[in-house]
Amino acid sequence: MTGLKALTSRGRSFLASGAAALLCALVLGEHDLLRIAVMIIAMPLLAAMVVARTRYRLTCARRLDPARVEAGTDSTVTLRLENVTRLPTGLLLVEDNLQYALGTRPRFVLDRVESRGVREVDYKVHSDLRGRYPIGPLSVRITDPFGMVELTRSFTITDTLVVVPEVIPLPHVRLSGEWSGGGDSRTRSVAAAGDDDVAPREYRQGDDLRRVHWRSTARRGELMVRREEQQWQSRGALLLDTRRHAHRGDGPRSSFEVAVSAAASIGVHLAHEGLGLRLVTDQGPQHLADGGVSWSLLDTLSVVRQSSARSLEHGVAALRQGGGDGLIVAVLGAIDIEEAQALARLRHTGVTGVAVLLDVTSWDSVPDESFEAAQGVLAGGGWRVLRLPSGTSLATVWPEAAYKRSAA
Repeated sequence: MTGLKALTSRGRSFLASGAAALLCALVLGEHDLLRIAVMIIAMPLLAAMVVARTRYRLTCARRLDPARVEAGTDSTVTLRLENVTRLPTGLLLVEDNLQYALGTRPRFVLDRVESRGVREVDYKVHSDLRGRYPIGPLSVRITDPFGMVELTRSFTITDTLVVVPEVIPLPHVRLSGEWSGGGDSRTRSVAAAGDDDVAPREYRQGDDLRRVHWRSTARRGELMVRREEQQWQSRGALLLDTRRHAHRGDGPRSSFEVAVSAAASIGVHLAHEGLGLRLVTDQGPQHLADGGVSWSLLDTLSVVRQSSARSLEHGVAALRQGGGDGLIVAVLGAIDIEEAQALARLRHTGVTGVAVLLDVTSWDSVPDESFEAAQGVLAGGGWRVLRLPSGTSLATVWPEAAYKRSAA
């Protein structure tokens, strides 16, 4: 029954033609036509029996090179099939399952795989959209030489391709305040703190668990860390505006995708400079997985989506509660004066604020008077404001982060 259900259109046509010829031979009494009818019916039935009784044992392995790529670049997928039985296989049709964003499903024809034989095939996948894309499972279709029966068997193994935002190399810019709390200013921090700075404080995201003060943790009922060890670590915060109404355009060239790419580029650049970063959005603080600041940030940004929030209050609150940030970098869409004022109040002595303000009016050509007003409020609050219009590379405007722009 399994073989009969796997009959192709050709196989079913042969059965129907053979049945019609058999009926005509019986009615007309033609013995030659009867022989032809029996032969036509027997061909798909024998093929179905042979394919259904086939017991191939195949193993499959898949390799992604690389398994993490930037949007717009290719990754090579290599499939390795091995016949672990003593019998050679017949014709195999191999198809790997892909999501639409990665392209069409690749199909390969393997004519014959000998006993203990191995076949390797590869293909490329490409996506202009960020995300985590499952690849697989692999399906193998077994057919007879005449194409009358096609039986599909699938593997269960899948792999994941991570498409991260485009990372733009940025020139080195010295940001005063980015090392407050560690690095070059460690001597000044120790001198200012003195021996009294050994008191523990509450645990914050990114703190090393080896610095947990267990006695204070047991006494307070919450995780506490030693202050004196934290002054050796440079800290900063990266704010990404993901609000849907604050961005314009659709697809890979929308202002939102440009903002995500800018956040990824800045985060990777500062991480390579030795800065410990935490990611904050308008939804609040975002958890970064272990594995290094650069990769964990990119993995998180690969799946970030636009939010329905109408304000930045949760993001501003998360920045205010974080504390200890010597540098705050905000990648913003359209903001009003009240939001700009709330951000401006975050910057104080010892903290450098850099705002990458996307000029969303250049995406839809609709004038917005609040852009200049928000820019003036941030500059007046001591922020270094970088205007990023559509079609302009972040690397072009990033050197402006070294200068403090006066209010208009």
